[in-house]
Amino acid sequence: MSIKEIITVPDEILKKVSKPMEKFGTNEKKLINDLFDTMYNSNGIGLAAVQIGILKRVLVVDVSNKDEEKNPIALINPVIKKLSDDTSVYEEGCLSIPETFIEIERPKICEVEYVDEKGSKKNLKCDGLLSTCVQHEINHLDGKLIIDHLSKLKKDFIIKKISKIKKNPDRVVV
Repeated sequence: MSIKEIITVPDEILKKVSKPMEKFGTNEKKLINDLFDTMYNSNGIGLAAVQIGILKRVLVVDVSNKDEEKNPIALINPVIKKLSDDTSVYEEGCLSIPETFIEIERPKICEVEYVDEKGSKKNLKCDGLLSTCVQHEINHLDGKLIIDHLSKLKKDFIIKKISKIKKNPDRVVV
């Protein structure tokens, strides 16, 4: 288990579609543990394998509050089976797009079919923040980012801003 570097925009790998995970062995379990370690270390609530440079359809989420017991969920080869007509709006951030938050409207409830870490097929009905988080991470597996919800002008501005931050890593943010 180790903490991996999170890839940020404008890296082209974030636009690629991830491939299904075929095996469920030791390396795959290590990948899932690395995803959890990296997500928790970055104070995130979700992370897809593509965000650490691995184009496999696997993601991890944990939307529990700091004062609650952790509730980690690993979803392998997730597929959204149903979306509600009701929507909710959350101000979403993304570990691959630092210092950026965007209000995004998504279906309030989603039902997801996936494979767990033991290789068993599961179904998960997600509501509220969990639904938003799972949809956000599945978007990553499909090569889509939250900035794709914006106009080209706003999207280009954010990418340019983040590129400057990457070139000046010694900048202090207070």
